Amino acid sequence: MRPSRAVASFDSSTGMLRALSHCLAGQDAPALGAAPRAAVPVISALLGGVNRLPRSLADQVYAVSGVGEAVPPGRLADIDADDLAEWIVDHYPRRRYPVVFIGSSNGALMHLAAALDAPWLPQTLLIPVRRSGVDRDDPAAELEAGRHPGRELLRMNPELVLHHMHDPNQDRLMIAGMSYFRVKWRRLPVAYRRFIREHLAPDGVVVTSECTLDWPVTRVDERHVFQFGALGGADEQEYFTGGPRVREFLRSYGSEHGSWNPPQPDERRPEAEWGFEPELLDDLDALGFPVRRLRFGHPEDLSPAVAELHRDWYAAHGMPVDRLLVETFLLLEPHWALRTGSVPFWLTFNAGRSPETLREHLDAVSYDEIRMMLFSHGTESIGLAPIETWQHLVGRARRFGTLLGADPAAYPRDFAGLVRAHRALTRVPPRDELPKMLFHEAESLLRGPNVRL
Repeated sequence: MRPSRAVASFDSSTGMLRALSHCLAGQDAPALGAAPRAAVPVISALLGGVNRLPRSLADQVYAVSGVGEAVPPGRLADIDADDLAEWIVDHYPRRRYPVVFIGSSNGALMHLAAALDAPWLPQTLLIPVRRSGVDRDDPAAELEAGRHPGRELLRMNPELVLHHMHDPNQDRLMIAGMSYFRVKWRRLPVAYRRFIREHLAPDGVVVTSECTLDWPVTRVDERHVFQFGALGGADEQEYFTGGPRVREFLRSYGSEHGSWNPPQPDERRPEAEWGFEPELLDDLDALGFPVRRLRFGHPEDLSPAVAELHRDWYAAHGMPVDRLLVETFLLLEPHWALRTGSVPFWLTFNAGRSPETLREHLDAVSYDEIRMMLFSHGTESIGLAPIETWQHLVGRARRFGTLLGADPAAYPRDFAGLVRAHRALTRVPPRDELPKMLFHEAESLLRGPNVRL
């Protein structure tokens, strides 16, 4: 099976790979993955129509759009991890790089990599698997539905570990007809080895991206775990023991359940989407290149350090530091951040601690202009930050603050905003191009209480 048909285009790792690789090629990343730029106005208009549909119908459209990417269970044995790795490295221009990043997905890291002219090789990918007949609020049934498909996928790919992730809170619409199979390389794939040996400069360095966030899981098989819930607006306790917010959430969606009854977790493992599988380090040490380890406990821990790094870099070259670009989840634009001279500040999602992460940064630093790309995931999920919170935060700009391309009345079902945000950012006046950042310039700032290099 072709990797492009097996890997989800709507996932964080894929979106980040696409955005960074286009940036290193000096290109604008296409909106919605592969949509030609000329088609964006048409897609925007179509999605604007979806915004105006009744809630139940809009939810169905959103869910169906994702299910179309899901792999039939009978095709999982056709997926080859080596082909996936080849597909990843083929995204990047063939030249020498001063740094190669490898490991956890992280939006702030994409901006650091873009500034250094460095590629990133993800450890984790999402393979959506088609399934039906499972109540999304019955995690035990979901585990069983994934047992045999997981065995088939892993049987042909001994270098992978599988985190079957199920989150009926934030992913409620998308999991209506699919399972989320997040795979992580525990061994360095051949394509990654070759890419590093052929494209890392002789004096270059490999830098790991290691998010140490973990989550309770249930062991299914030797290389297969089931993760119920995920980082976001609800906390671990609510996923596993319920509570008032869970009851109200399930009631609002007409569920017959008052809480979830997941399989009993028996260990903690790296969080499925963001966590780093440390077994990969053994192969990296044997490569023969210097390896530096960038470690952080939460995906957003890198964001303040990378923002400050850009402020210093811009100021050292006489560029203003008055523009802030706030991004969420896979809505990120390293190409346009550099082109517009914007300080990037990435947030994991539109819920949970993310508003406070941004608020703390704005308490410390003021900006004339604040633009935000706000991700809409289609669900009134537990812990969702209301649109008024985001409007207030961008309103702290001294002169101009906006939610790029957003329809506040449609949030969090503002599906057209996923395209319009990109269009709006391309209209910001550009600034002078900067020389690439040197690695030693980044080292000094990436040492703090929450980040270790």
